[in-house]
Amino acid sequence: SGGNPAGVDNTFRRKFDKEEYLERARQRERDEKDEARRGKDRGPPVQRQPLKHRDYEVDLESRLGKTQVVTPIAPLSQQAGYYCSVCECVVKDSANYLDHINGKKHQRALGMSMRVERASLEQFKTKIFGLSKPSDSCLHG
Repeated sequence: SGGNPAGVDNTFRRKFDKEEYLERARQRERDEKDEARRGKDRGPPVQRQPLKHRDYEVDLESRLGKTQVVTPIAPLSQQAGYYCSVCECVVKDSANYLDHINGKKHQRALGMSMRVERASLEQFKTKIFGLSKPSDSCLHG
C-alpha cells in the first residue's frame, strides 16, 4: 500500500493537449486586443507636468538610531518604517523609501510624468553661468 486511494492511477506521465493550449493562447490574444480597444475609448490622456526636482530635503537622518515600539493595531502613519502620506503606504527602510519617492507610482500620484522637460540652449547657458559664478569668486577670493 503506497498511500494512494484505491482505484486512482497516477503512474502515467502527464501529456499536454497542444490543440487545447493553442486555443487558449488564441483566446488570450483576442482578449488582449479587446482590452487594448477599450483602452483607446477612454478619452484624451491625462496631461501631467514634466518631472522636476524636489524643493525640499528628504529627512532620513532624524530617525537614525531611534527605537520604536511596533503595535499591529497602529495606523499606517505610526507604524515602523517610513510613511508616504501621498500614497498612504509604509516602506520598511530608507533605501526602499528613496526608491519609492523617486518611482513612477509616487510621481504619478503627485501629478507628474516621468519625462523631463527639455531645456533650451539659453536656459542651459544661464544655469551653467549661475553655477560657475560662485565657484569663481571662491577660487580668486
